[in-house]
Amino acid sequence: MKKTFRMEDLDCANCAAKMEQAIAELPGVNKVTVSFMAQKLILDAEDDQFDDILKQAVKCVKKVDADCEVLL
Repeated sequence: MKKTFRMEDLDCANCAAKMEQAIAELPGVNKVTVSFMAQKLILDAEDDQFDDILKQAVKCVKKVDADCEVLL
């Protein structure tokens, strides 16, 4: 399953790269893109685990930048 989420207050491209790397390492993630310019998170993950993976991805985002919000 592939879904796109808007992000708010993503401050820098370096933070986006760190988020992308952390999310990519989560089990069940097929592909992830965090775009600083578009302020978007594109997550492609296993269908049956998608909701759990999304929760973990949001935690990864918060760990890198506590002010950044993923709009679900």
